[in-house]
Amino acid sequence: MEVLQTDLQANIAPEFWNCIGQYENTAEEPQCASLLLDAFCLLKRRLDPYLNSLELLERWTKAGLLLGTGAQMLPEKFYTMFKAILFFSTTESFQEMIQQFYSRTFRIYMRQWKKGEDGTNEGESSMSETEQESDTEEGGGESPLCAGCSSKRERCWCPKAMEQFQQLNDVLRRLNLLERVSADAVTTILHRMIEERMEQRCRGEYERSFLSEFQEWIEKVIGWLSRVFLHDGPSARSSPDASSTLKHWRCHVQRFFYRIYASMRIEELFSIIRDFPESKPAVEDLKFCLERTNQRQQLLSSLKSALEVRLLHPGVNTSDIITLYISAIKALRELDPSMVILEVACEPIRKYLRTREDTVRQIVAGLTGDAEGSSDLANELSKADPVTLENGQESDDDIAEPGDWVPDPVDADPGKSSSKRRSSDIISLLVSIYGSKDLFINEYRTLLADRLLHQFNYSVEREIRNVELLKLRFGEAQMHYCEVMLKDMADSRRINANIRDEEEKLPEEEKPPFSLVAVILSSEFWPPLKEEKLELPEQVKEAMEAYSKKYEKLKAMRTLNWKYHLGLVNLDVELADRTLSLSVSPVHAAIILHFQTKSTWTLTELSEVLKVPVTSLKRKMTLWLQQGVLREEPQGTFTVIEEEQKDQGEKVVLIDSDDEGDSAMASQADQKEEELQLFWTYIQAMLTNLESLSLERIHSMLKMFVMTGPVVTEIDIQELQGFLQKKVRDQQLIYSGGVYRLPKNCN
Repeated sequence: MEVLQTDLQANIAPEFWNCIGQYENTAEEPQCASLLLDAFCLLKRRLDPYLNSLELLERWTKAGLLLGTGAQMLPEKFYTMFKAILFFSTTESFQEMIQQFYSRTFRIYMRQWKKGEDGTNEGESSMSETEQESDTEEGGGESPLCAGCSSKRERCWCPKAMEQFQQLNDVLRRLNLLERVSADAVTTILHRMIEERMEQRCRGEYERSFLSEFQEWIEKVIGWLSRVFLHDGPSARSSPDASSTLKHWRCHVQRFFYRIYASMRIEELFSIIRDFPESKPAVEDLKFCLERTNQRQQLLSSLKSALEVRLLHPGVNTSDIITLYISAIKALRELDPSMVILEVACEPIRKYLRTREDTVRQIVAGLTGDAEGSSDLANELSKADPVTLENGQESDDDIAEPGDWVPDPVDADPGKSSSKRRSSDIISLLVSIYGSKDLFINEYRTLLADRLLHQFNYSVEREIRNVELLKLRFGEAQMHYCEVMLKDMADSRRINANIRDEEEKLPEEEKPPFSLVAVILSSEFWPPLKEEKLELPEQVKEAMEAYSKKYEKLKAMRTLNWKYHLGLVNLDVELADRTLSLSVSPVHAAIILHFQTKSTWTLTELSEVLKVPVTSLKRKMTLWLQQGVLREEPQGTFTVIEEEQKDQGEKVVLIDSDDEGDSAMASQADQKEEELQLFWTYIQAMLTNLESLSLERIHSMLKMFVMTGPVVTEIDIQELQGFLQKKVRDQQLIYSGGVYRLPKNCN
């Protein structure tokens, strides 16, 4: 051992490293490969006498000719000292040579495998870099370079490289250096090749699975690894050591592939969710990989970040946020049936949607099929076995089959019911954003009322179906008001038909000058209607009074309270050279009817007659300006255009967007103001009786006495605080010492 140590330090190791040092002066890869093989062959020749002696000592020890533990531990000491002296300090050029050599032979091996496969499966491709070269060959004729060694075809050295590959592995195996020299290089190469192949083939492709394809590719990689670490020959692979080595490398490669593939899909999860269900294969692949890696936390943090950066900002429409949330529910339920990932990752979406004023309206419009684009909510509402939206929590003990119970992941919220989380569907998850069904019911009532009052010939069959479906979700009591609204429409049709029949029987001179059709509403059951002042022409008011009398005959002890500003008027405007048939609002009709008696009106005169503010009236006049019925000359004075003036250039009149789709319902702001005024009346009474109250006490008393009834009016404590502070600024309240009180001069 001392002789070996001296020889290694003085001669063998310096000679080996001098040979390796020539790499820096060698430019061509084939020469570098030959240089590397020559260096290890020289090392083997110098160590052969020592290795032969070591084998002889081992045989003597096995035969019992040498006794003692020293002889048995001699091989281990030999190789430990040999590796310690030889690799006491390695150079970067040595690592580069090993890396380059094994990388090149890997490419050549995989290219040869591809050539063998091309006869039966031309669609199969090899690894990433050679794919580009191979595509050049097949698509644009013969490439001048070999796809394996990257040399010109006439100078191809692939066979020689594979021969050198086998020789070097044999030498390293003989010197017991195979793992020490090649393991790091092989690991680095495999990792890089997997990443390159995955980036080129899988990035952005969600509509097919890649797991089986990569599994086949990994098996081919294992074939190359067997040529690195195993002896040649039929008995090599069947030995226990060979089997263990291959199993170790297969596990390592597969584990690395699953981790890298899962990381890539986690990065792309936002896009995968957006494209679901077309991207379902990618979701299934990710689910398979997550079961074999510990990357749930990585997924949660990455998805949360992507949602906040790409979705949750003012530039995205509320409808688009809801659409993506619905896709997330579907995709993440497929990924994690326990719904824990959905619950944790999508919490930022739910919080953000609560800050959007039109969230409830968009969800309700989606439920009733009125939203543009996605019909997911309408389809969900039509399901045969819906989830009932009850306030109570389900218990995990309610599972029908105890054997079906599956524990939640460790990151699940222990305070939430597992069975309720798993059974939640899209609608229940959307409704739970606010935690209350009442908001959605009230919004649906408003949308239903708006639709019924805007389209008088509207078929209510679809709405009856929607109400019946919503009753299954929200309960019959909650939808009672909507049923009354639909009944009002049916009753109105019947009453109008009865009155029309009576009018048909009258003599010609007693018949009304025009047909009047009324929509009769039960005011207690409809949402608040928009209030506007409007004075109609006398002939219209007389027709309405006549209709009211006929109604009172049909419905004893009842009368009608007309909303003059709501409705639809079908009229023909007859001018000197043309007749226009239009459907307009009552205020538009009242405007043009006044031009029958006088051809020129000023805005001020019309405003006094119609009882409509000048600013609002000016906006309404634009319809008649656009139709070419009126002209404004001079400013603020309008005159009828009896004959169309074709010689004048076309004049563009901008119509206020508020006039294009005016709602018959009171706006949310108007309704809120009215509700707050109701609260203000109670707050004044409370402070009059109790002198001073804190914010929390006022809120609790309002909840007890005001926030009740079939249509619940709610106000949270922050909203109440803002309202009270406004009253303080208006000097209607005094705030000091944490309590509110009325001013002394307040009656």
